[in-house]
Amino acid sequence: MDINSSISLLSHIHSITADFLIEKLKEKGLPDFASSHGNILFQLSRFPKISMKELAEKINRDKSTTTVLVRKLEAEGFVKTFSSDSDKRTKFITLTEKGSQYNKLTKEISQSLNKTFYKGFTEQEKETFVSLLEKINKNFS
Repeated sequence: MDINSSISLLSHIHSITADFLIEKLKEKGLPDFASSHGNILFQLSRFPKISMKELAEKINRDKSTTTVLVRKLEAEGFVKTFSSDSDKRTKFITLTEKGSQYNKLTKEISQSLNKTFYKGFTEQEKETFVSLLEKINKNFS
């Protein structure tokens, strides 16, 4: 095992999982969004109403990039934006029914991805793996 190849291996896994997702989205007749679009829809399944600023933090993008991503999703009918009653400068984002349906279908795809991803892993190995990834993530925070 070459420990210096771990980043290359992570990059390869990222690429093949993205290909897996694109193929499954096609099979379901769903649009092929950029991963950031999918992440926004996922975050909105976790936080039904979120400010643009909070969303930008959650998807690790600046506010202007997040705004562009959200505008595309809004134009496609997946999200709705509205201003805060108390501060018109603050924008909130919520899922539409179309966005909720997208998330239901992608949840099934995600379960299929996880089943493939963790094939042959024990529960302890899964927990250890996630713990190590969290540690790496924290190292860059």
